[in-house]
Amino acid sequence: MIKKIGVLTSGGDCAGLNAAVRAIVHRAVCGYGWEVYGICNGTTGLINRPIQYRQLTPQMCDSTMLRAGGTMLGTTNKANPFAFPMSGQAVDRSDEFVEGYRELGVDALIGIGGDGSIGILHKLAQKADIKFVAIPKTIDNDLGITENAIGYSTAVEVAMEALDRLQPTAASHQRVMVLEVMGRDAGHIAIAAGISGGADVILVPEIPYKIENICNKIKRLQEQGRNFALVIVAEAVKDEGGEPVVVSQKWERIRYGGIGHYIGNKIAEGTGADVRVTSLGHIQRGGQPNALDRIIASAFGVHAVDLLANGQFDRMVAWQNRKVVDVPVSVAINGYQSLQLDDILVHTARGLGICLGDQ
Repeated sequence: MIKKIGVLTSGGDCAGLNAAVRAIVHRAVCGYGWEVYGICNGTTGLINRPIQYRQLTPQMCDSTMLRAGGTMLGTTNKANPFAFPMSGQAVDRSDEFVEGYRELGVDALIGIGGDGSIGILHKLAQKADIKFVAIPKTIDNDLGITENAIGYSTAVEVAMEALDRLQPTAASHQRVMVLEVMGRDAGHIAIAAGISGGADVILVPEIPYKIENICNKIKRLQEQGRNFALVIVAEAVKDEGGEPVVVSQKWERIRYGGIGHYIGNKIAEGTGADVRVTSLGHIQRGGQPNALDRIIASAFGVHAVDLLANGQFDRMVAWQNRKVVDVPVSVAINGYQSLQLDDILVHTARGLGICLGDQ
C-alpha cells in the first residue's frame, strides 16, 4: 500500500520540470490521498546528511509553479552515486543513497531525468528494491522511445526566436549570422529551429559537411541578390578534421563549445563575408516553458502517479501518437535516437533548399 512517495529531478535543468512536479503533487495528494516529498538537488539530496527534502502540497504547487522555469527542487548532473566525485576520484556512495531513501520513509520514487539520470536511478532502484517510475526530460530529445521529452519544445522555440532576432540585424548590416545551439550529440534542436527560423544552412553532427559546400550556398545567395545568410550549427558538429570542439573534458563528461566560431571563421575565409557568431548556451534551458512542454509535463506527471497506484513499477512514461504510454525503463534507456538521414525534418530541409553541408 503506497501512502508516501518521493520525487526528484536529476541531470540538466530545462523548462517544464516544475510543471511535472506540480502534476505529480496534485494527482497524488488530491487523487489518492498520498503524501509527496520533494528530494532536493537530485540524488545528492539522499546522500547528504542530514538528507535534504521538503513535503509538497497542492497549495504550494499552484499555477505560478506551472509557469516557472528551472526546477524548484534543484538538480545535479555530476554526482552519480556509483561514481561520486570526491577529492579527484570517483567513490561509490550508492549505499548512502539507499540509506537516505530508507530514512525518508517513502514507499515509491518518481525520477525526472534524461537517459543518463534515468539509467542511474534504475540501477539504484534495482539495488534497493525501490518502486520506481521515470519521467523523461531532455532538451536534446534523443530518447527514441518518446516523441517528445520535457524541455525540447521550449528549447527549439528559444533557438527559433534567436534566428528571428538575428535575421533583421543580419540584413541591416549585410552579414552572415552563425548561431550555435545545444543538443549534445544529436541534431534535433538545430534542424527543428533551423527550419522554423528560416536558416539557410543547418549543420548537425549526424551529417558530414564540407566548408566548400557551405560557402557555395552563401555565394549563391549573394548572386541572387540576398545580402545576408543565417547558419545554425549544433554544438556536437565536428571540425573538418573530424574532431569535436570542446571547452573541457573531465572523466566521461565533455563540454562542447566553439564550433560556431570555427564555422564562422571558415565562412569568412571562404566567402569574404562579414560574419558574426552567437552561442545560445544555457539560454535554451532557462525561462518559462511553452504550452507544449507544460501540457506534456502535466500529462507525464499524472500518468506516472497512476502507474504507481496500479502497481506498475520500473516503467518510464512516454509520448507516442498524441498519447501518454509507458514502457520498461530498460527499453527506454537503450532507445537512444540521433537524427536519422530519412527523418522527415531532413527531407523537409532538403526540399526547402536548405544546405545541410553535404552537398
